[in-house]
Amino acid sequence: MKFVLVCVLASLGLAVGQYDYAGALSKSILFYEAQRTGALVNNRIPFRGDSFLNDADGGIDLTGGFFDAGDHVKFGLPFGHTMIFLAWSALDYKAAYVASGEYDNILSSLRWGADFIFKSNQLPNALYGQVGDGNADHAYWGRPEDWPNGPRPVYKLTPQAPGSDIAGNYAAAMAIISAVFADSDAAYSARCLAAARQLYDFANNYRGLSSQSMPAAAAFYSAYAYEDELAFAAAAMALVTGEQNYKNDALTMWNANAFDSYVQNFFDWDNKHQGIKILMARVFGDAQYKTAAQAGCDYWINQNPRTPQGLVFINAWGSLRHAANAAFGCLLTADSGIGNAANYRAFAKQQIDYALGSTGRSFLVGFGNNPPQKVHHRAASCPNRPAVCDYNNYNSPNPNPQVLNGALAGGPDANDQYQDDRTNFQCNEVAIDYNAGFQAALAGILNAQLKGQL
Repeated sequence: MKFVLVCVLASLGLAVGQYDYAGALSKSILFYEAQRTGALVNNRIPFRGDSFLNDADGGIDLTGGFFDAGDHVKFGLPFGHTMIFLAWSALDYKAAYVASGEYDNILSSLRWGADFIFKSNQLPNALYGQVGDGNADHAYWGRPEDWPNGPRPVYKLTPQAPGSDIAGNYAAAMAIISAVFADSDAAYSARCLAAARQLYDFANNYRGLSSQSMPAAAAFYSAYAYEDELAFAAAAMALVTGEQNYKNDALTMWNANAFDSYVQNFFDWDNKHQGIKILMARVFGDAQYKTAAQAGCDYWINQNPRTPQGLVFINAWGSLRHAANAAFGCLLTADSGIGNAANYRAFAKQQIDYALGSTGRSFLVGFGNNPPQKVHHRAASCPNRPAVCDYNNYNSPNPNPQVLNGALAGGPDANDQYQDDRTNFQCNEVAIDYNAGFQAALAGILNAQLKGQL
């Protein structure tokens, strides 16, 4: 069956290029399935089972969603960002998911995330922004299915304790998800859009940072500002609905924050500047937005520091994550008819090729030459039951007993040096936001190949 699929992809032009991008895309989708929590459905990950079935706040069910990284906390900021990137890739690059046989699986991932946002959205009274305490969770090394410490704390945002960063991300994610499902499930699409409207109003009407309202989250994910998430949400709502009130809000926020006055090389859970510029260009078509978006991609290509072997080096913590985000940003820019599209696509392919093995080794678990074997991930480090799993497994020099297929390792340092070491968080952490831009860029590259653009 695998051989047949490869032949089909080759006939469609998807096998063109140095790496099996469709295979990498399939692996990344498996990683997201390994990160699911709650009562699992159609589970394809042998070492995972139901977990944290008592996540709740009184009578409010807060099970489901995704674990953040190698831990078991559900953090709102990276989760909302992840859903935005995955949904945007499914919307813009549907043909790539279809051609690689993964469209149903990306819809399943989006539905799994959206269903958790529905549970978290208890507005007008509350929006739940985090489940689990980071410190307590990080003190435990073991299977999520074996969590020994009972019910977990939950943290919520309210009109009196707002979080426009999380609420804005959730609103944008649900708006884009609604567009993805518009053709296949009109009722679900409408439900997502209704939630997006409510979340956007909460983010806009009650402004504030989630880290100030939920101090327990601040040590792990603390946004520098909420204005970019809010502006991104307004622009996303304008793009999806075409409604004038969202366009007006997007324009007001653009003018108030001068997003075009400087270039940000981050495009991640804490910075949506490049995304705002792209959305504004798509909604309004004006040259100022196109020029601003072009400047962002041109900076990554021409000015941002690189490692000796060509990785655009934005930050040492999760270096491949940031390079993949830049790749996705340039693909979106190219596909918006902005700048030197051929150059942007070539840059994106170069960055993703680095992750897949162009330096001689793969950084994607279960894929390519010499992939990581000891990524920092509790469930993957545990042997099969009934064997004990504890900090002895964390400290073990041996490969993880479970293959966490599709997980993108954090990546190398500024000199291309990398350690496949479970205890090295900087190089070998994995996380849902690490894979988000990577998977989205894979879909964008496949889409470009389908169109003969790469």
